[in-house]
Amino acid sequence: MHHIDMLLLIAFAGFYAGIQNTLAGGGSFITFPTLMLAGGLNPLAANITSTVAMFPNQITSSLGGRRLGGGVGELSLEKLFFLSIAGGLVGAVLLLNTPVSFFTRLVPWLVLFATSVFAWGSFRKKPLHAAASMSTPMVAAIQFCIAIYGGYFGGGIGFLMLATLIMSGQEVRMATATKNILAMAMNASAVLLFVFSSQVDWIATVALALGGVGGGFAGNWLVYRLPERMLRIFVVFVGFALTIWLFLR
Repeated sequence: MHHIDMLLLIAFAGFYAGIQNTLAGGGSFITFPTLMLAGGLNPLAANITSTVAMFPNQITSSLGGRRLGGGVGELSLEKLFFLSIAGGLVGAVLLLNTPVSFFTRLVPWLVLFATSVFAWGSFRKKPLHAAASMSTPMVAAIQFCIAIYGGYFGGGIGFLMLATLIMSGQEVRMATATKNILAMAMNASAVLLFVFSSQVDWIATVALALGGVGGGFAGNWLVYRLPERMLRIFVVFVGFALTIWLFLR
């Protein structure tokens, strides 16, 4: 039985995670432990409930920033979108058929790698140009792999996509909007499978979803108003803070 104060805490976690997802990604690292601690859910149930609950936030985030999103070279936004749906479906099927413990141990290393790559891509002296960066097939392969991981666990997918998009030539504001659209795509297929799972806690889902939608609107308001350098610093700070927390917990 959920107490009202626990549901308010879960909703607040959703609001904060909604803002963080919109700006930088990593919101699942707020919702995942909150659902386990406040909601009393096991890790698998917390993971699946978090994915379902934060999906409306991803819809509002991707719609809010859709004018800023775009493709990479010959790889249109539509192609990236469908790659993300396919990968998300593979990851979701894997999650429903394998234990989550191995992937959970891998997450801190993935977030550390992604944050390091993003910091390098954002703050090195020369700007990154699409012509001198990754090939189209490489970007497609990386995005498909990120989508599989997104459907499976999803923690840090925002960082992984931001790193990839900036390395392939997008500027940070465009990359932020693009990764919101692609995160929504990869989770759409996962959510389609997860809603039929007995692991979903629907009361916690509603509380988290309401907070997440509010956070999505607040995050989109900030995307248009924060200076680009502040966006980059925020992303790197959150990434390293998440990494330290994940290694220590």
